[in-house]
Amino acid sequence: MNNASSLINKRILLGITGGIAAYKSADLVRLLKTAGADVRVVMTEGAKNFITPLTLQTLSDHKVYDALWDEELEDTMSHIELSRWADLIVIAPATANFMAKLAGGFADDLLTTLCIASTAPVVIAPAMNRQMWENPATKANLARLIRRKITILGPACGIQACGEIGAGRLLEPLELLHEIAHLFTIQLLAGKHVVITAGPTQEAIDPVRYLTNYSSGKMGYAIAEAAVAAGAKVTLISGPTALNCTPLIQKIAVKSTEQMLNAVLSQVNKADIFIAAAAVSDYRPLQLAEQKIKKQAQTLQLNLIRNPDILATVSQLKPRPFMVGFAAETENVIENAKQKLANKNLDMIVANKVGPDKGFQTDDNELTVISANHVHRLEFAPKVQLARLLIQLIAAQLSGKKSI
Repeated sequence: MNNASSLINKRILLGITGGIAAYKSADLVRLLKTAGADVRVVMTEGAKNFITPLTLQTLSDHKVYDALWDEELEDTMSHIELSRWADLIVIAPATANFMAKLAGGFADDLLTTLCIASTAPVVIAPAMNRQMWENPATKANLARLIRRKITILGPACGIQACGEIGAGRLLEPLELLHEIAHLFTIQLLAGKHVVITAGPTQEAIDPVRYLTNYSSGKMGYAIAEAAVAAGAKVTLISGPTALNCTPLIQKIAVKSTEQMLNAVLSQVNKADIFIAAAAVSDYRPLQLAEQKIKKQAQTLQLNLIRNPDILATVSQLKPRPFMVGFAAETENVIENAKQKLANKNLDMIVANKVGPDKGFQTDDNELTVISANHVHRLEFAPKVQLARLLIQLIAAQLSGKKSI
């Protein structure tokens, strides 16, 4: 699949309704997962007559949701949280009955409620007998759904389960996969090479100890995935983390700030964009003890020397790439970020406040993106979503647009 990267880290809510074509949904779940999407499945009662929740739970690696009034939902993900979680809602197969309920604005079960409660785009893949598909009521419902900007995938023509031949077959899973991926394929950075730093650095004190910080690398890795999804070639230079990334990303593992700088300089001359999301150590020990330092006196003096400044070094290159820095601050966040933007000759800086449960080692965050003429506030959201918005802002500034 040529646009497979567009599904990486996308959150897809797959709704399955009660038609014989429900058996194809299992293969669709598998294909979406293989393409890198996170898939949650919602089934109607009718769907469970054709395929079991256990099958879909096994394939999706998540609990299958099937009831609006489920005591377990509050312990995992309520229907409102599930509606907010989704980047896209796909109903495959969508029966004539479901289309009628959706067109009428019904919310009498979990799946219809999610469609009404979510702001995510909704896609339906109809599957039914050809006469049901051609019925004027179905056509009228279809027209209403299209007017509400709901995307319709299919149906296909061919032999149906009832033995008749005509329109009404569910598209094959691979066809659906291509269509779903195409909805996400916005090649904002097509042809661009993006170099990204992520994670902390480690500065050795002796053979068993080092200086570091609380960075988990989650934001940098999310930006790398978002850049790949936007069509870019991505080189990720990462300090020590427990994170994995798609094979589409070239990852270079480093430990110290000096190693990170050397890796950056080896790649950045070929880059169009440099995003410095890593939380590098500003200082390192002046001397590295060859043996473990033994506990002796009540105090220990550790002399530190300043590390090279990666951002400042890259900004002095001629020509240099489009430069994006990060400012993790504990106070005066915006003021300090603006000063760093100017002092280091950056095109854009991403500021956030750090502290207990903020910024580092969290899945969610809030950011302020600052350039010479614009300030964009990105409200509290998962880092994967913030990364996509940041990539949109970068692409917009590169293309000369004032805002996304």
